Amino acid sequence: MRVLLDENLPHDLAALLTGHQADTVSGRGWSGVKNGELMRLASGNYDAFLTMDRLLPDQQRIDRLPFSVILLIAPTNRIAHLRPLVPGILRALDAASPGALTVVEA
Repeated sequence: MRVLLDENLPHDLAALLTGHQADTVSGRGWSGVKNGELMRLASGNYDAFLTMDRLLPDQQRIDRLPFSVILLIAPTNRIAHLRPLVPGILRALDAASPGALTVVEA
């Protein structure tokens, strides 16, 4: 599965998503791109978008997106706080479908 990590997530998280091709927003050169434009850029290029942006579901019509959105809930975006979420992230990726929102939290 092709996965895009929002710029609020550490690059180290990509390496933990075994079995998936993970890119970062900054690695694609999309840092600072607003959510609406970012969703457009990701369309057709990714199967899932990982973020910690809790406002995203209120700002975007996720049900109309051609990829899944996985919202991570953790105390901070440090890898130490995200590492325990990896099994849940991998399950969410396995079950991902276009237009679906999945929340993964500790």
